[in-house]
Amino acid sequence: MDLSPRTEPQGGVLPPAGLVLLHGTRMSRAQWGPYLPLLPGTEVVSVDLPGHGDRVAEEFTRQAALRTVADAVAQAGPRPVVAGHSLGGYLAALWAAEHPDALGALVLIGATADPAGPLTGLYRAFARVMPHLDAERTARRMNALMRLLGARGEHADVLPGGAAYASLPAAWDLVIAEAGPRLLEEVRCPVVLVNGQLDQMRLHVRRFAAHARDPHVVTIPRATHLLPATHPEQLAEVLRLALALARPQEPDAPV
Repeated sequence: MDLSPRTEPQGGVLPPAGLVLLHGTRMSRAQWGPYLPLLPGTEVVSVDLPGHGDRVAEEFTRQAALRTVADAVAQAGPRPVVAGHSLGGYLAALWAAEHPDALGALVLIGATADPAGPLTGLYRAFARVMPHLDAERTARRMNALMRLLGARGEHADVLPGGAAYASLPAAWDLVIAEAGPRLLEEVRCPVVLVNGQLDQMRLHVRRFAAHARDPHVVTIPRATHLLPATHPEQLAEVLRLALALARPQEPDAPV
């Protein structure tokens, strides 16, 4: 794996790339608050996806979700790095597939399980029963598990309540219907595929890497799917390396 920075072109120093951070299912932009001290000097843009955070009452739709990504990319400046965890990673890949020249780098965190694979049935079943469960009780149990697995301090403080589960079926339906490794085929920037060693969403990382033009695979030892909450220093290091990898605009390439 080569994560060395790109050589700057002669004639001037490139401005640093901005960084867009997209949260996972149930979470919110608050997921990334503890990362700001770990990314000094970086222009960070984090947003709530529809149905999450301050937008928990909004309907999650494909159009609204991808518009949110587009707005965040525009706010971050030219050719930013876009990094997404879980749902955020799949949405980042969907957006990048439609704008293959727009990014400096793409980082998928815990988002390399092919939705066409064997996990699909399990996730569909959970989404179907979710409306019939006590959402607050489910959230308490899930948050307790996250704390048990290592979420501490600020990362534990931002764990969401039950209202965040309402958008889960629509979000997973979109991922299952449209996400997958082929989204990376036309993406022209470096693609960093980062997973916890124990993450079930790491299942098809080689398949995703095979479809990317410039893949970089990173595995965080002993981490699970909860990697952003349990291993922030290690993930911040990967994000810094992705910023160093960010590919400048080629002279004749359209955006």
